Amino acid sequence: MVAIPVTISPAPSRPAHPAPDGGIGDPLIDTHGRVHRDLRISLTDRCSLRCTYCMPEQGNEWLARTSILTLDEIERVARIAAADGVSTFRLTGGEPLLRRDLPEVVERLAALRGPDGPVQIAMTTNGIGLRAALPALIEAGLSRLNISLDTLRRERFHDLTRRDRLDDVLDGIDAAAASGLRPLKINAVAMRGVNDDEMVDLVAFALAHDAQLRFIEQMPLDAGHTWDRQRMVTRDEILAALAQRWHLTPVPGRGGAPAERFLLDGGPASVGVIASVTAPFCGACDRLRLTADGQLRNCLFSTTEYDLLPVLRGPAPGDDAIDRMLRSCVHGKLPGHAINDPSFLQPARGMNAIGG
Repeated sequence: MVAIPVTISPAPSRPAHPAPDGGIGDPLIDTHGRVHRDLRISLTDRCSLRCTYCMPEQGNEWLARTSILTLDEIERVARIAAADGVSTFRLTGGEPLLRRDLPEVVERLAALRGPDGPVQIAMTTNGIGLRAALPALIEAGLSRLNISLDTLRRERFHDLTRRDRLDDVLDGIDAAAASGLRPLKINAVAMRGVNDDEMVDLVAFALAHDAQLRFIEQMPLDAGHTWDRQRMVTRDEILAALAQRWHLTPVPGRGGAPAERFLLDGGPASVGVIASVTAPFCGACDRLRLTADGQLRNCLFSTTEYDLLPVLRGPAPGDDAIDRMLRSCVHGKLPGHAINDPSFLQPARGMNAIGG
């Protein structure tokens, strides 16, 4: 086993103020001193795949279309969040490419400016249909792209996703590699006895496409609540497997980024590891989430949501009310997700409904 150190940022001490304060234009700071600069916006709970660690193959109860946030509603929330210092908006799903007005969403959000200048628009996708969509998304102002790929083997891909769409995903990655979007990242969930024999191959594939592979520890976010810690490949196991092929050098200055980065053979190429379970980074977390049906979440694993729909669709919705909801959500954020605590409860929603 290769021992590579991990630094877990401690949560700062709790300020004295007992309730959310500030108004539009003030930073979003929680009671542990964390400043929030990243809002992940889910555009739909629907997906073109049925990954086993995310959602069941059949029997999914989709969100009512009337509850899905409109383009105008998304823009409005994002505009206020940008004024409050949010500088990165990541579009997620489900699968965001299934949203027909996706180019318009990107264009509207990319036009926003915050206290420090223009915002950045990123997207996480499974890559199916990406080649056709990419030119319009780039023209609209898309800044960065993450593509999910857990295996390079056709039968294994079918078993994992319950769909025979590997060629479509690889075509999307080829299109992204040929574009000017950098950094380009490929995300892979590491699973014991499923794809843990492909870790070196996946990194080599990413390098061949001028992309960074990011391994993600499997998290308890499946709709069926069948997550098993024993099947999770840990951060240390991932690094030990990669160390058989490359010399790994930790990259300092992680900040609030979810992934630790390691240079491969001295760089410049690198690999990332998101170890939410064995090496949580909650102390530096700067992220909020907005679900497709207008629920604010202050943690991926939160069991509490803050309902923006009545505010957005009330008789006299005001920007101040939206700002107060953002601040209430931030104010309610806990110091950590407590996955490793016996009292931990898995969120009722699956990953496709929460947003990546």
